[in-house]
Amino acid sequence: MEDVKEWDLWKHNRKIRLSVLLMSDIIIVTRESVIAEERGIYVEHTKADIIFKDFWRNNERFADLFNVVVFGGKEVIKPETLHEMDTDVSGVIQLKDYKETLSRTRDVIKKTAYGVEFVVLGIESQQHIHYAMPLRHMIYDAMSYLKEYREITRKYKESPEKKTEDEFLSKMRKDDRLHPVITLTVYYGEKQWDGPYCLKDMIVEMPEEIAAIFSDYKMNLLEVRDSDRYVFNNTDVQSVFEITREIFAGHFEKIQEKYGNKEMGSDLLTVVGQMTGSKELIRMSRNMEVNSMCEALEKLKEEGEQKGREKEREAVILTMLQNNYPISEICKLLNISEEEVLEIRDKE
Repeated sequence: MEDVKEWDLWKHNRKIRLSVLLMSDIIIVTRESVIAEERGIYVEHTKADIIFKDFWRNNERFADLFNVVVFGGKEVIKPETLHEMDTDVSGVIQLKDYKETLSRTRDVIKKTAYGVEFVVLGIESQQHIHYAMPLRHMIYDAMSYLKEYREITRKYKESPEKKTEDEFLSKMRKDDRLHPVITLTVYYGEKQWDGPYCLKDMIVEMPEEIAAIFSDYKMNLLEVRDSDRYVFNNTDVQSVFEITREIFAGHFEKIQEKYGNKEMGSDLLTVVGQMTGSKELIRMSRNMEVNSMCEALEKLKEEGEQKGREKEREAVILTMLQNNYPISEICKLLNISEEEVLEIRDKE
């Protein structure tokens, strides 16, 4: 028997709808953000993590990304061997006098057969530069290892076989082994990555003797704006990265020349919209308002011009505020509300 409960909350002209679906011992919580507009209600379904999860869920795209970026173009990962895994790697870290619960859901995680065993592969999508990213990588991977260790300990408890004293203390057998975890971060920000690439980059300068024994942790990173050195075999991956790069560089003519008359799937345009920060392109592709790159480029240009006008207006408002113009006078001259002026002022 299903029982659905809903609560509506209003905050800053935005209605938050929480729906809880109760099914025996399973609880599924969904969150919809509903924006109130004069013409009605517009529902925002699209979240960045959902967009990228949908895109990389395709095994051909996923395998090609890893083969080209991580394995230097060698076909190590085969699409037909990939299987999705539970993305929740939350766990409890417990020592003698210390206990901490860590909650983490990874973006996309799959396992692939490799020899007689398997390898765990994960993708993390990153919009902004994060100066602790190698540390985050290390923690995410450690939580994946911890999750598998917990599974081993559960099997260990259920097994009636005799254990040695050391196995009993370890809660795993001497010949039990964990499976390798490889994480790749796809950074799609417009700015060049100037953050660390490994844990050592985050550490203070070390004496030679300490550096020699320091345990480093390398981060696998793909910078979309600098991905032209890679040639992807999957046309979807190649197109999304190439179009995003050219938009960042402002080379709309190149995009028009190569992709202008090509039909583009809504999922590809949605990913391009997310990577380039075009909410309008995301909305239009979701609503099937554009089906070619030619139409999309026109919309991108219009959106860029609109953003340019908004920045110019913000600059004028800030200048007037700096020159001690009364807010009421700014509102009257520019025909805007006091809330808009305060929002622009508070952004600075």
